[in-house]
This record gives sequence, C-alpha cells and structure tokens, in this order.
Amino acid sequence: MKKSLSQSAYGGVSGEKYVPYVTDKDNHGGSSVVMIMGAILAVIFAASTAYSGMKAGLTVAAGIPGSIIGSGLIAAFAKKKGMLGKNLLQGMSSGGESIASGMIYVLPAIIIIGGRVNFIAGVLVGALAVLFAIGTASLVENYLVVEEHGKLVYPESMAISEALVASEAGGDSLKFMGIGFGIGGLLTLLTTQVFGWVNSVITYVGNSFYRWKMSTEVNPMLAGIGFVVGLDVSLTMFAGSILSNFAITPLIANFTQMATNNAKDWNDVTIAVNQMGVDQVAGSYSKYIGAGMMLCGGIVGAIKLIPVIVTSIKKTLNARNGGSDDRNMLGIWSLVIAVIAIFVVGFFISGNIAMAIVGGILSIILALLFVIVSARLAGTIGCSNAPVSGMTIASLVIMTLVFVIFGWKSNADNQILLLFGVFIVTAISVGGAYMQTQKVSYVIGGNKNEMMKYFMVAAMIGVIVVVGTTVLLEPQLKITGSNPPFGLPQANLIATLTTGIMSGNLPWIMIIIGVVMAIVCWMLGLSIMTVALGFYLPISTTSIILVGALIKLLIDKVTKDKALKDRRIQSGVSLSSGLIAGGSIIGLIGIILHVTGVLGDKAPAGFAGSNEMGLILLAILVIAIVAPLLNIKKETNK
Repeated sequence: MKKSLSQSAYGGVSGEKYVPYVTDKDNHGGSSVVMIMGAILAVIFAASTAYSGMKAGLTVAAGIPGSIIGSGLIAAFAKKKGMLGKNLLQGMSSGGESIASGMIYVLPAIIIIGGRVNFIAGVLVGALAVLFAIGTASLVENYLVVEEHGKLVYPESMAISEALVASEAGGDSLKFMGIGFGIGGLLTLLTTQVFGWVNSVITYVGNSFYRWKMSTEVNPMLAGIGFVVGLDVSLTMFAGSILSNFAITPLIANFTQMATNNAKDWNDVTIAVNQMGVDQVAGSYSKYIGAGMMLCGGIVGAIKLIPVIVTSIKKTLNARNGGSDDRNMLGIWSLVIAVIAIFVVGFFISGNIAMAIVGGILSIILALLFVIVSARLAGTIGCSNAPVSGMTIASLVIMTLVFVIFGWKSNADNQILLLFGVFIVTAISVGGAYMQTQKVSYVIGGNKNEMMKYFMVAAMIGVIVVVGTTVLLEPQLKITGSNPPFGLPQANLIATLTTGIMSGNLPWIMIIIGVVMAIVCWMLGLSIMTVALGFYLPISTTSIILVGALIKLLIDKVTKDKALKDRRIQSGVSLSSGLIAGGSIIGLIGIILHVTGVLGDKAPAGFAGSNEMGLILLAILVIAIVAPLLNIKKETNK
C-alpha cells in the first residue's frame, strides 16, 4: 500500500476521477469493536473539550489527536480494519468534540441567568440539532466534497488525512501524546482542581494610586492550547488582557476613588463605588466593555459571512445531484424528523404553542442558513477557525428581539430562548465538523454512508456527555470572583445580552465603548473576537496560554535544521494534545469529586500556597514540555 497521499488528493483532477488512498471496493472499516472504541473516544473528547472550552473559551479540533489515538487502538485491537477503521475513529472523535465546541457557548448561560439545565430537555434539543445538521449537510455533501474537489482546500481535513497516512509508517505521535497526558494529569492532581496540595496561581496586585492585577494559573491544559494555537493568536489574546488589566480597569478604578459615599455600584447597590477593589471594578465595568467588544465581533463576523452565505446558497441550488447509488435516506429522514420534532420539543419545554412555533421557525431558518455556511467554511478555513460564536451571537440577538416584540421577557422565557439557541449553535458546530470528517473519508477512501452513521452515534454520545457534565458542574459554573473555576466568556456574554435586551437593563455606555474599541481593532486589522476574549477572560488564563505559545517559539528558534524543527513542532503538537486531554480529563474528574463531596475543598497553606510555589510549578511545567522535545535528535541515514 502507498505510504503517502497522491498529489491528486489536493486537486488537479475532477472529484469524480479522484482515486482515494484506499482503493478496496469493499470499503468498510466498521465493527462492534471499532464502534466501542469510537464511543470511548467520543466520551473523552466531548468531556475534555467541554471542560477546556468552559475554562478558556477555546477549543481544539479532535481530528488529529483522534487519528493518532485511533491508530494506536486499531493496531492493538482491530488490526484487520486498518486505515478504514482509523478513519472511523477520527470521525467519531470529531463527532463527540463538535458537540462540546458548540453547546458550551450557550448551555451554561441558562445557569448563569439563574436557571437550571434540565437533562432530558437538553439532550432532546442537542439530539435534534445533530439530526438537523447532518441532514442539512448531507444535502450539500456531494457538491462541497466531490464537485468542489481542489477548489475548496479543506486545510484541517488534509492535515487529518496526512496524519492517518503517516500512522501507516509508524511514528512517535502516540508516545508524545502519552507523555503529555502524564504531565497534564500529574500536575493537575497536585493542584486545587483535585487534591489541593500545591498552589497553581501566581498573583500580584497593585492597590496604590495605580491599581492593577497580574496573575498566571499554572495549568498544563491551557499551556497545551497555547502551543497548538501559536503565538499570533495567544499574543493577540494576551494583548486584550493587558488592555483590560493595565489600562481600562486602572483608569476606571482611579475614578471610582473620587466618588462620594452615596455613589453605588450600578449592578449592586450594597457596594459603595469608592470602596470597590480591582476585581469588583473589572466585574462590574470592564467586563461589560469586553461584552461590547465580543458583540461587535460577532456582528462583524456575521456581516463578513454575507458573501459566503450568498455563494453557498447559490452554488448549492445549482449543484448537480449525486447518482442514485449515492443517495442517503438516513440524512433525508434525519432532517425531516428534526424539522417536525423541533416544534414538538419547543412546546414541551415552553408549554406555549405560539412560542414553540415562533422559536421553531426562527431556529430552523437560522440553523439552516448557518449550517450551510459552516459546512462551506470547513473547506476554506477549517472548523477550528470557524466563527461559531459570532454566528451564534448574531442568531440569538435576532431571536431575543423577536421574543421581546412578542412580549416574552421573563427569566423563564429567556431560558426557553437559550434552549433554542442551544439547537442553533450545536447544529452550526456539527455541520462544519461533519463536512470536514466526510472530506477526510473521501480522501482516504472510506464509505460515506458508514461514516455518517458512526459520526451520528458519536455526536449523540457527545450530547449526553456535555449535557450531563453541565448538570454535574452547575455549582461550579455559578462561582464568580477573581479566579472562577470556569471563565465561560461566550456563555456569560450571551447571558448578559439576552437578559439585558429583555429587561432593558444593560449598561449601554460600557457596551458602546466596547463596540467602539472593537471597531478600532477591526481598523487595525486585528481579530476582534481574539482581542475581546483576552479582554474578557482572566489574565491568569491568557498568560499561561501565552506561555505555551512561547514554548513553541523557543523550540522553533533553537532548532536550525528544518526537518528536525518540523519533527519537534509536530511532536510538540502531539504532546500538547496530551496535555489538553490529561489536564482536562483529570481536572473534570477532580471537580466532579469536589461537587459530589468525595473530596473536600483544600487550600494549600504556607510555602505550598505561596507565589513562589506557583513559580516552581511553572518552571516544572515548562521543563517537562521542553525537555522531551529538545531530546528529539536529527535522523541519520544509515
């Protein structure tokens, strides 16, 4: 068998004439063993992505780590299934991860506004979103994958395909993922996320006339994310944190000290403005400037998508239908069931026929529009870079305004609105991930109908895991303050916007300031949402993400040989995927143990709880990442 993809995988031939990597006519890689292994991967990636996404507002696509782990599992337990079995496992990994990459933007917002997530309602809405997204995407699949072969580049699909092919020749990827998992899991065990033996947050606060705060959480998961996303994204995000913590918050804090004793916090009349600390100023004022920035970023992102929307719909309508042997009735039935059931479920969760009809129609129209866009974006920029939060924010602002017009303004109405939002955002995320996965299957030579079934099963598992995780973590998601367990930037923004629009109680001056700052970022050519995320998130989160990116820069600069540099960076990505998986899975288990009372809350005391201990832990983390990568030596031809 070939050990590399042909050049035609990237284009140069029509889609109908492309010869895939695997040419076996009986192109099936599925079995009960593969399904079980895929289900386990779906659980792992759904849970870890939900945790990391709620923690930092960032998620990492599971296709490449899924292909690496899947290759090891197939080699150990289902060797006869070979490349096609590996292909199904990477698809199931993406299926589970895609649920978390969408749902976490909206589902926790229900808890933030004071509601509770109903497990059954959440699973029903998520399951319908899966059916709707896969059904809609399957209608344009032949066009986007086959007819547009070579025209749409599918950057992440090709990277996953290359990773699958590389697994045939062996490699160190699985080993470095294991090293990363061990580092991430061990360091997480030591901190307050689990046993609480050592301090992991380094904090310095200035309370003089210039009031500032600098903090870093030594979190291996976040360092791994920084290594994967790179310096540009990490530095831009950290710039947002610098702007918030060393410019805007100190400026507002300076003016609060001039207030009289009668001046109270706009959001809490029990707090005198002139007595507010740095964290209170950031929470009551700077936070809403960041919300305005993210709102503007979402709207600008949606406006930028208008040409893509027009092109996608136009080309979809003009696309040729696939042959009768390519028709997949599962996709068509999935779409029909989802369209009908959304009204039934809407009435089930609202008890209001009018609300069910209005919410259902809006959800279907907006989801249909953005699923097609998301599927096309998978072919241009990949799923990791798709503006899912921007499309979701735009959708929810529209829905909120319609709800207000109908007079549905109560907190209970808002919770129902957010459940419709869960349907939209989950469908958007799944639509892109599904198309990206089917492109991999097309390039490798898998059976698209088989992939659809396995992806759908994984996505349904992901729905159960993410909703269940959210329900279990409800007490932790309510905690606010200087270093909350979860940043929840998108969910907090959505909760702020929907509640504020419905009640008319938004601090509009701060929202407008944030919008103006976002426009300035746009004029400077900066990514609005990236800067806004940094502005909104705790600097303890963005600073450790930057540390991960700087480690990647260090490896790049000290390695002069190009081939060796590529090996070290690729191994670093595998190690970072392990850090993310180890840190998030162990961290999630630890928090669940705390919530259920199995482990009591324990704060390290003395030297173990000092900044010095945090600095030592940071040094250990950096060395543990750098040492194995620098130990990779240049290959010599014998």
